[in-house]
Amino acid sequence: MSLAIPLKEIQAAAARIADTAVRTPLLRLPIEDAPAEIYLKLENLQPIGSFKLRGAGNAMALASRDDLARGVYTASAGNMAQGVAFCAARLGIPCHVVVPNHAPETKLAAVRRLGGEIVKVSFDRWWDVIVTGKFAGLEGLFIHPVSNPDVMAGNGTIGLEILDDLPDVDAVVIPYGGGGLSSGIASTLRALKPDTRLFAVEVETAAPLAASLRAGAPVEVEYTPSFVDGIGGKSVLPEMWGRVRELLDDSLVVSLDEIRAALSLLAERQRVIAEGAGAASVAAALAGKAGGGKVVCVVSGGNIEREILANILASD
Repeated sequence: MSLAIPLKEIQAAAARIADTAVRTPLLRLPIEDAPAEIYLKLENLQPIGSFKLRGAGNAMALASRDDLARGVYTASAGNMAQGVAFCAARLGIPCHVVVPNHAPETKLAAVRRLGGEIVKVSFDRWWDVIVTGKFAGLEGLFIHPVSNPDVMAGNGTIGLEILDDLPDVDAVVIPYGGGGLSSGIASTLRALKPDTRLFAVEVETAAPLAASLRAGAPVEVEYTPSFVDGIGGKSVLPEMWGRVRELLDDSLVVSLDEIRAALSLLAERQRVIAEGAGAASVAAALAGKAGGGKVVCVVSGGNIEREILANILASD
């Protein structure tokens, strides 16, 4: 039996979140000597600056009043935290977010503006919340940022929009943090255009999926924090391994320098502000790692610290 999210659930999610998330544009990246026709799916233009609003919006819309009575909480480096806090504010319910101690302040400030309460912990303790789906001392409904099927269905609506705008797409490159974004989008493409090449993209400082695919089984890798805070972990979540192995063709690994160059190019050539995770897909496509043809890069978010972006642009 396929582990893909059913297409009918993704289509239902698209209608359900129409008043929450915006339909983001798909733009051609005009690079003359690029190895492919590169297109940008600009999820950095969502109201919270990230695709996470889609999954959070769908999951919370499907939750019952009783489930939401004591509020919600999630574990996130910042973007899912904003998505859950945004939806909680609209519903008028409490929201707590568990964040790793290296979470960027720009994302935490956005969570606070939305009324979310922040619980900062060590990376290992935060990762334990991702793995176990619970945090002692917090009440309310836990919205898993990755493996909740309703979250993945919301993420899959990106795939519907890509096919609407570019029916003959050849490949899609998707930033990989835990697999919720790539699984959602891949579920849509496998149902509607199964010959599309589908790639995750990871950063060299935290690439457990690439290592696991090479090994043929989940393996743990060393995690090194960097300015690319929206993707990467120590391991592939057990509940996601079978799904991503079925749905994705491979995981492409890019360097920090390649991501810096992609960030600079997006800002200077397209006036697009991406965070490190969001630029990783573009870095992979520019390096030719996704092959030729029409390649869509999911720019998953744009919540980057101003100082980091300024330093990258100044050093280019």
